[in-house]
Amino acid sequence: MRRTIALFVAVISIGLACGLSARAQDESKKDTPKPPLNLQPVQPYRLDFSFNEVADGKTVNTRRYSMDVTAGESNEIKIGTRVPVATGSNSPSTPAAVQYQYLHIGTNIWAQLREHGDELMLIVRSDVSNLDTNSGDRSAGGTPAAERRQDLGPVIRQIKISGSTLLTTGKPILIGNMDDPNSKRQFQLEVTVTKLR
Repeated sequence: MRRTIALFVAVISIGLACGLSARAQDESKKDTPKPPLNLQPVQPYRLDFSFNEVADGKTVNTRRYSMDVTAGESNEIKIGTRVPVATGSNSPSTPAAVQYQYLHIGTNIWAQLREHGDELMLIVRSDVSNLDTNSGDRSAGGTPAAERRQDLGPVIRQIKISGSTLLTTGKPILIGNMDDPNSKRQFQLEVTVTKLR
């Protein structure tokens, strides 16, 4: 009988020891961090923009801008001046009571590389604005344009070009092209993409 009890106690002790050992192994597996799945290396690109003014088929002015961006991210370039424009007055007799709204005049380029299946899509939005300095124009009646617009505030010229395309590296991509409605000039936005590593 004593032998049976001793054998029973030995079997239970071995079973408990095996169970505790297995449990400790399970807990150590939980503590070990698992490597993340499907992590792709970050791929940086440089975007070189050219904003071209073309007259009679020849480029007469080019502005260049550059930015770096990685796949799945966006970036922005913003250059310009905040111009005050009078929007109203609390009292017509007090010039100090004039209310102003500030407009951003200059260049704003936003770009994003978005994953599209196994390829990357380049999305670009640009906005170029400036003050119309052509105040010497005269109407048919001979009134200077500046006098006609005196109460209206500054005239702002704006060019917006946006587009998207599959990413191609090493050669210029034409994002957009437009005619100037006030002249025979054209405006073009091109970008050249370079893989950085």
